Amino acid sequence: MSIKEYNGSAGGWGALKSTTRHLFKSENVAKNISNLLRTNQDHGFDCPGCAWGEKGVPGRFRFCENGAKAVNWEATTRRVDRDFFAQYSVEWLNKQTDYFLEYQGRLAEPMRYNAQTDHYEPISWEDAYSLVGQHLNALEMPNQAEFYTSGRASNEAAYVYQLFARRFGTNNFPDCSNMCHEATSVALAQTIGIGKGTVTIEDFEVADAIFLFGQNPGTNHPRMLETLSSAYRRGAKVVAFNNLKERGLERFANPQNPIEMISNGSTPTTSHYFMPKLGGDMAAIRGMVKVLLARHDEAMQKGDSLFDLEFIEAHTQGMERYLEQVRQTSWEQITEQSGLTQNEITQAADIYQHAKTRIVTWAMGVTQHKHSVPTIQELVNLQLLFGQVGKEGAGLCPVRGHSNVQGDRTVGINEKPSDAFLDSLEAVFGFKPPREHGHNVVNAIEAMLAGKSKVFIGLGGNLVAAAPDTDRVASAMRQCNLTVNIATKLNRSHVNPGQDSLILPCLGRTDIDLQHTGPQKITVEDSFSMVHASSGRVDVRGEEMRSEVAILCGMAKATLGNDPVDWQSLIDNYDHIRDLIEKTIPGFKDFNQRLDAPGGFYLGNSARDLQWNTKQGKAQISATQLPEQVVPIDSANMTKKQVFVLQTMRSHDQYNTTIYGYDDRYRGVFGERNVVFLNAEDMAVQNLQAGDLIDIETLWHDGIKRKIEGFKVVPFQIAKGNLAAYFPEANALIPLSSKGDLSDTPTSKSIAVIISPSKVTQAINTVAI
Repeated sequence: MSIKEYNGSAGGWGALKSTTRHLFKSENVAKNISNLLRTNQDHGFDCPGCAWGEKGVPGRFRFCENGAKAVNWEATTRRVDRDFFAQYSVEWLNKQTDYFLEYQGRLAEPMRYNAQTDHYEPISWEDAYSLVGQHLNALEMPNQAEFYTSGRASNEAAYVYQLFARRFGTNNFPDCSNMCHEATSVALAQTIGIGKGTVTIEDFEVADAIFLFGQNPGTNHPRMLETLSSAYRRGAKVVAFNNLKERGLERFANPQNPIEMISNGSTPTTSHYFMPKLGGDMAAIRGMVKVLLARHDEAMQKGDSLFDLEFIEAHTQGMERYLEQVRQTSWEQITEQSGLTQNEITQAADIYQHAKTRIVTWAMGVTQHKHSVPTIQELVNLQLLFGQVGKEGAGLCPVRGHSNVQGDRTVGINEKPSDAFLDSLEAVFGFKPPREHGHNVVNAIEAMLAGKSKVFIGLGGNLVAAAPDTDRVASAMRQCNLTVNIATKLNRSHVNPGQDSLILPCLGRTDIDLQHTGPQKITVEDSFSMVHASSGRVDVRGEEMRSEVAILCGMAKATLGNDPVDWQSLIDNYDHIRDLIEKTIPGFKDFNQRLDAPGGFYLGNSARDLQWNTKQGKAQISATQLPEQVVPIDSANMTKKQVFVLQTMRSHDQYNTTIYGYDDRYRGVFGERNVVFLNAEDMAVQNLQAGDLIDIETLWHDGIKRKIEGFKVVPFQIAKGNLAAYFPEANALIPLSSKGDLSDTPTSKSIAVIISPSKVTQAINTVAI
């Protein structure tokens, strides 16, 4: 491993070199160049990466470095078939790295696990469907099955999936959103009546100020960098709150800007950068409101006001109770918890006050804490006080990670479905869907561990690597009677099979989906509620992969027969699925016809229209105390060692659990993933040098020892008392029972740990294939 400070900008020549390297690595260069030119274009396919929206500009390519990695990774010519599985046992494969598993190539044919030989063996598609039906129909009750969904699934596949599971009789829909933006869905639904952001991509073009909380767009949604740099160039204030100093939040060189590329120049992406402690965002926002409230009180004495009192009166409830809570919150608590000084918070408040239109954005640095829901409600409070919802250039913008995680929720992947949605299903399909709330991710893992859930079906994703408490999740999967994984690549979940197990290879976003009536298109929804059509371009005719829709309908027919629909008709023509979506879900009127519009169509947003679908009929200003401690540590966990707060995060060569390589260019780490980032002052106190090996151990109250060993120390600009390490390598430190209030989201950004010199003498070299 080498540690070398990266002096370049985000994007620029570094991004082009990385894209080229991964293009050749795919061993499918000519076709993938063509694929990249069709990414996010009309009549092309939607990027399988993040959910950042696009505003079409003719003559420009619309993919970023990490989107190019995703396309190249999926469109490889390598294949994992029966010969591969005959060569390697599951036990051996489970000892390999996540990178090794996915690097082997695309899954080529359906496989069934043989527990006696510990190998996967070929199975026909029809026999695979039949096996699923046999296991499901043998259950004592439908709630013994778990139907997991990844955010890469299309709207059409997700709708078919929820229809299948609900007709079977369960609302058990553990979903990747449970592990990332669930706190957003809960907080926004409670406060503004819809669990989605209220802004469009056009709002960023006119906002006076943009506030970013807990997100790293340079790695997680790089197309946002152009949006931020454009805002900066036109004079908008762009303010970042992040506990690490990330290059993408500093400056960006646009690969499509000839002047910047030729001159090796760049544009700042932020005008101000604040570094709160992990979990300190709520206190920082509370501090901003405290500053602004004092000024509002002064203005009121002069017969004026700082807050938008007309908006507050017409559209909100709860202001006085909240403002009293603000007054009672001391500056001592605010500064101690946020890690920022009163002057820094006042500076941020100044920027907010003097802007006319403000957008606030956030991501998983905000959503993966015990108090994430109150933190997001605090952001909503700030915007409501100034009437910054439902107007051009302003609003609330949760930045989703996966390309269709928002769309999946829209079309019914929800363990807590609304009565209106269930009523609609009953009216259209003539069966009574279950009303009892189902399992989220944490519930599902707990049920599998307890032997209460016996069948796991995964529509994409990699639950073992994505979820907390890695060893316990692997154990939960192995205890199932049947595990089914619908996937494009081999991953960690596949090598932790149930007693019976299937791997079912599906088409990717880049592949042509050819059915009886011809090539099919699917749809996705981005972070701005825009629905786009997507049509793959890679010809895989003659291979054994099937579309997600075909696989799900095949399993449904084997389980339910032709009830409540003719499943084969949905496979033959996806227009029929969209017709059903139109009949059962608001906003999809003329679904098939509207897909022809360039750039797709806007679903609409009730809160943007100042329609508050809350119980009270108005937007709610929430009054919540700051948490006593960001990471609670009870007396049983008291220690003389310094307690750090750890977060897990992606490297730059990574998307979710998919590892593209071992470099984290922007953070200056090359050739290694078992690293931990520390503040230089904390290193000095601990007598640590760069490259030293340490062990990291969780402090938690359930008696389970959670420890990872031999992680290399990397000095970094990170808030004092905070540590950062990559997932999935550090997921073993996250207790399954450490979860967000009201959201059950694992607290992947607030883990209390202690560190110690490692007895491991050499870090494992994980680069070689």
